[in-house]
Amino acid sequence: IYGGIIGGFLFGGLACKWRKVPVLPMFDLTAMGFLVGQCCGRWGNFFNQEAFGCNTTLPWGMYSEGTEAYLKSVQVTLQAGVTVDPTAPVHPTFLYESIWCLLGFLVLSHFFKKRRFNGQIFLGYIIWYGLGRAWIEGLRTDSLYLFSTGIRVSQLVAAVSFLAAAGILAWVLVKKKPARESLYVNRKREEPQADEKQAD
Repeated sequence: IYGGIIGGFLFGGLACKWRKVPVLPMFDLTAMGFLVGQCCGRWGNFFNQEAFGCNTTLPWGMYSEGTEAYLKSVQVTLQAGVTVDPTAPVHPTFLYESIWCLLGFLVLSHFFKKRRFNGQIFLGYIIWYGLGRAWIEGLRTDSLYLFSTGIRVSQLVAAVSFLAAAGILAWVLVKKKPARESLYVNRKREEPQADEKQAD
C-alpha cells in the first residue's frame, strides 16, 4: 500500500506541475481522499479473508471458516516465533485500520479550514496514518520482515514516516510562530497611532 500512496503523490505532484496547479494545496485535498479510500479499501481484506492479526480474547475477535482456512494455509510461512491458532478468534486488523482512517478523516476535516500553511493537512495525514499503521502492523501475522532481523518492513516505514512528518510539522510551526507574534506586536503599535489621529 505504501507503493500506491507514494506513487499517487509523486504522479499527482508531476501532474500539478504540468497543469500549473499549486502542489501543496492539492496534496492537502488528496490526503483527505486517501483516508476515505483506505477506510473503504481495507474491507477488501475482509472479503478476501486475509490480513488478519494474531489471536485475541477480546469480544470483537473475528472467526469464520474462511479465516480458519486462510490461517491454516499460511502456517508454514509464519515468521519464526509467530504463532496463531486458526481455530481461535483473531484481531480484525482490517477493521482497526478502517476505523482509524475514518477517525483521521474526521479529525483532519475539522482542522482543514484552520490550517496555518499549505501542506499541513498532508503532513497530518502522514502522522495520523503512520502512527496507526505502526501499531496495527504489530498485530498482524503476515508481515514482510527486513531480512532475518525480526523487524517488520511496514512497521518500520510507518514509524519513520510518522517521525519525519512530525518533525517537519513542528519545525514549520515553530518557524512561523515569530512571524505571527511580530504581526501582533505591529498591530498593537499601530492602534495607539490610530486613536491619536481620531482624537486630533
